[in-house]
Amino acid sequence: MTKKLLAAISACAAVLVLTGCATTGAEGTAEAGGIGPWFTIIYLVVILAVMYFLMIRPEQKRKKKDQEMRNSLSIGDTVTSIGGIVGKVVDMKDDFITIETSEDRVRVELAKWGISSVGKKTEQDQQN
Repeated sequence: MTKKLLAAISACAAVLVLTGCATTGAEGTAEAGGIGPWFTIIYLVVILAVMYFLMIRPEQKRKKKDQEMRNSLSIGDTVTSIGGIVGKVVDMKDDFITIETSEDRVRVELAKWGISSVGKKTEQDQQN
């Protein structure tokens, strides 16, 4: 995604240079046959809009989706932490969950923000 952004910014910069908006002094003004200072402002607005739609908006959507996933956790779900620890949720508090990581009932307490993915309850878990 960053490559797309860099390509868009490079293209906008190339257009600015080719149209004369990036020049300084009298040669870039409307009186001298140039495009004028308003096009520079328009191009900057376009670049900011491209940055918003390629970087900021998708990141906000991803964060919102991750937060919804963490809020929908329930006891019995299989989770994977950002460190790669896999386990079944056995207890939940406000910002922390406790998981069992193996058949030996090893319990680990994790912060909710540290959960990267959730697998729902298996049929065997639902029967118990």
